[in-house]
Amino acid sequence: MRRALVALVLPLALVGCSTWNLMNPFGEPSTMLAKADRLTADGDYRSAVAAYDAYIAQYSDDSQAVRARRDAVASIMTTRDEIARVNQELARVRDELVKREADLARVRQEAEKLRADLERLKQIDLQLEKRK
Repeated sequence: MRRALVALVLPLALVGCSTWNLMNPFGEPSTMLAKADRLTADGDYRSAVAAYDAYIAQYSDDSQAVRARRDAVASIMTTRDEIARVNQELARVRDELVKREADLARVRQEAEKLRADLERLKQIDLQLEKRK
């Protein structure tokens, strides 16, 4: 009798556990965390933060470590955005430097021309004084 009861209850329990995933649209906590971790590893930080936020919203009592992961991923996103901004600024400054170097070369060339003109005028002035 006991074996028959176990044989009847055990399959029902296993079927109930296996259908839980079908009824739970959010997945198990470990599945949600694995998905968020995979997104982080793949470099999809915005989706990873959203996945961590979904986990935290559903399992708020078990989320201290998850909050730390989410905050780390969020800081990675912030840092990447800041790096992109700095790279744009760097490109702008480099373009400006190229323009200024071109201006400097032009001014140096003009200064050389003026020095040559001044030397020529000095020579003319010396020749005029010798004639007197």
